[in-house]
Amino acid sequence: MKKNKISGNDRRTFIKSTGAAIMGGTVAFNLGLPGQAFARKTFKTANTLKVGLIGCGGRGTGAAAQALAADPDVVLTAMGDVFLDRLEESYKSLVEAAAQKVKVDPSHKFVGFDAYKKVIDSGVDVVILTTPPAFRPDHLIAAIDAGKHVFCEKPVAVDAPGIRKVLAAAKKASDKKLSLVSGFTFRYEYAKRAFFERITQGEIGEVRTVSSTRNGGYLWYKPRQENWTDMEYQMRNWYYQNWLSGDYLVEMIVHSLDMMSWAVGDKLPLQATGTGGRQARVDKMYGNIYDHFAIEYEYGNGIRGFSFSRQQAGCSTRNSVEIAGSLGHAVVKSTGIPEINGKTRWTYQGEKNDPYQTQHNELFASIRNGKPMNDGQMMANSTMVAILGRMVAYSGQTISWEDALQSNQVLGPSIDQFNWDLKFAGPEVAIPGITKVLG
Repeated sequence: MKKNKISGNDRRTFIKSTGAAIMGGTVAFNLGLPGQAFARKTFKTANTLKVGLIGCGGRGTGAAAQALAADPDVVLTAMGDVFLDRLEESYKSLVEAAAQKVKVDPSHKFVGFDAYKKVIDSGVDVVILTTPPAFRPDHLIAAIDAGKHVFCEKPVAVDAPGIRKVLAAAKKASDKKLSLVSGFTFRYEYAKRAFFERITQGEIGEVRTVSSTRNGGYLWYKPRQENWTDMEYQMRNWYYQNWLSGDYLVEMIVHSLDMMSWAVGDKLPLQATGTGGRQARVDKMYGNIYDHFAIEYEYGNGIRGFSFSRQQAGCSTRNSVEIAGSLGHAVVKSTGIPEINGKTRWTYQGEKNDPYQTQHNELFASIRNGKPMNDGQMMANSTMVAILGRMVAYSGQTISWEDALQSNQVLGPSIDQFNWDLKFAGPEVAIPGITKVLG
């Protein structure tokens, strides 16, 4: 599953269907915080909110369409990406969806590694951050420093220094009364909100173990073109470079790890131990990331979290989170209705929603209502849980949360070093027992 749940085949259909909602003058949506009941509210807005998109791939295009559909008086006025072709494809799709709400002058189409600065400085009110994860900490800092409300896709960093930047930016956003909404989509799905609210309120007693499994196949790959530099090749295939994506545990499995954190009340693990490696996806075309991980997280008092995942073709698939408590158990799957077998048997019977849309509905409602919302600490902690998992698998060592968070190891170049001729091969494929991760 791609993080925007919009495949290459159905993205255009999604954008067009979203456009139908965009064109109305009044938008109805639910307001509230995760785990709460929501009152239906419909209202008209006054002042136009200008949106800037930074990162114009599939996820960015989907997020921009959802932002335009979230409020009757929102327009897209600036776009930025390192690739012109990707920006223009995104622009074309968004115009097809909602021409009346796409007001991007040619002078506000910014291309290059500094495009994010130009979008932020272009007079926008809200910034959408959907570049590869390595860039998010610095982009978030720049947006918050400039006083912009932010939608920030997950994961929010690829290493511990990046997480510390995000935590500082989140605090500054709170001080400035800016809204900061994360791309941890399941936190905005009504069924999962109801499910995890019951779990954290003791429906299955004290949570003892949380086991998440996400097994899938291979993903996309872009063959190298003759005119690409080494840096462009890596940027086009950013998913397979751990210094850009964080490895697939951080880029994708972080959704499952976020639900694990949610199940234990967002308690931080004390330490983790794990393993991983490359068995099937070993060609150089797949960069330096692993194709399987198995991580154990310890929370104290005998509470354990387990994450099992693989991305190997031709194997069975599964995507679930199972929770065992002192009074019962519960399961949530990628498909199907969440179930609890505890004090009573429960399945979700409430309203269904598109959580990708709800993220933006609630973001723009918070701006209009003058009641800022801030996912900063949650999104940083959930991302760090994944980074910790990668660190213990890469190194083969048991590592504490504190030691991992204080690590000064940076996986990639600093943001001001990027250019198309930069020679940076990225870290070697990690070898447990040899690779160091606490630099």
